[in-house]
Amino acid sequence: MKKFGIKALVMQFVLVGALGAVWAQQDSQEAAPDNTKVNQRDRNKAEPTADQQKNTQTDRQLVQQIRKALVKDKELSTYGHNIKIIAQNGMVTLKGPVKSDEEKQAIEAKAAEIAGSDKVTSEIQVASK
Repeated sequence: MKKFGIKALVMQFVLVGALGAVWAQQDSQEAAPDNTKVNQRDRNKAEPTADQQKNTQTDRQLVQQIRKALVKDKELSTYGHNIKIIAQNGMVTLKGPVKSDEEKQAIEAKAAEIAGSDKVTSEIQVASK
């Protein structure tokens, strides 16, 4: 095992402390995520949510196919990969934030290609910068 002198240990602690301060400063500059308004919207009984999805094989397969298509697309952001997909009797609802209009359109196109354009409702929002 390698021995470190007191001076080397002090330098390591100073370096770790400085990195911590830089990370904290970066975190404070980014806006904290706040989905309060969206979460309140989803509490409305008229809004489709994942827990309302039927457990039919066709709806599960539909969601699975759309999810696979989204995850396979490496151009999408993490937001795009994590869009909520809700299928009810063959009808699909897409919800959640994405980074851009292009990303929103790409997700909608993939869902429409799989489910049919007349069977997809998009409630996707482009996140403000």
